[in-house]
Amino acid sequence: MGTIRKLNNNVNIVGSNIKKFREQKELSQPDLCRKMQLIGVDMFIADIYEIENNKRLVKDFEIKAFCMALDITFEELFNDTDQFFEH
Repeated sequence: MGTIRKLNNNVNIVGSNIKKFREQKELSQPDLCRKMQLIGVDMFIADIYEIENNKRLVKDFEIKAFCMALDITFEELFNDTDQFFEH
């Protein structure tokens, strides 16, 4: 298996926003898992934990499903992520 590419030591740039919106909507990680599964994206609690804590990549279809499950836009999901590109 290959090396995971990182951006300034980050595996993803949206995990903290996923956590922020999940908590704002008073959803637990299991709640979010269920919502993702209803959309058709199988996800385990450990997956959400790892994404939120920058330990797992987020696939493009997962990004779309997170937006749908959390009822947010792509722009909201990527809000305040410019900081990851700063040196």
